[in-house]
Amino acid sequence: MSTKVAVLGLGEAGSIIAADLIEVGFVVDGWDPQPKHVPAGVKLEANDHKAIGGADLILSVNLASVAADVARSAMPVLTKSQLYADFNTASPGAKRKIAEILAPSGVLFADVALLAPVSTKGLRTPTLVSGPGAKRFHALLTPHGMPVTVLDEQVGSAAARKLVRSVFMKGVAATVIECLEAAERLGCQEWTREQLLTVIREEALIDRFVEGSRTHAARRTDEMNAAADLLTEINVAPLITKATIRRLEALKTN
Repeated sequence: MSTKVAVLGLGEAGSIIAADLIEVGFVVDGWDPQPKHVPAGVKLEANDHKAIGGADLILSVNLASVAADVARSAMPVLTKSQLYADFNTASPGAKRKIAEILAPSGVLFADVALLAPVSTKGLRTPTLVSGPGAKRFHALLTPHGMPVTVLDEQVGSAAARKLVRSVFMKGVAATVIECLEAAERLGCQEWTREQLLTVIREEALIDRFVEGSRTHAARRTDEMNAAADLLTEINVAPLITKATIRRLEALKTN
């Protein structure tokens, strides 16, 4: 019997993951009040409760700002035989709050952190996972091509590592954007790109830093606010992270 997966959130990442799950043989039901795309083979249900019913694995792939609400809505129909995997880029504290919301149902919880753009890798996106359901998540998805690294059983461990990485990755992207804007004003874009390539080495990555930041400015602002909260919590001054947030906020208004 095929494993059934419920994908809550059919935005860019959720729809790509859902499509890949169909391709490797999972049965997939989806729910999103405003789906960006419903892949062929995915059954779009009338609500989250219908999508969750009978599912072995529930994936929450939403904005961090609504992740707790999604969990709160799902909780009444979840069971201890199911695994709830939260893919949202939120702070460790937010992940722990989601786990607390779900606790009365007895569902296994996995804190999942994606370490590359889903748009380019889909189900093969490198992934960190922690929490009580981490090993089960690994067992379900690694046979189907997802590179999953299990950290520990602590909810928030995966989220924390992703945010530490984001301080660097999103900070570099913000720096590249500012550098190229200055180069355009001075009329030395080609020379500046040549200089960037002595460090970054891949022109496509430079373009991805720029276009990805513009396309996903709202989501990445939330991500970097979560990173700033984490740094403050562990007594690291979020100086660069705060500057990155300001750059992303400026991109939202352009």
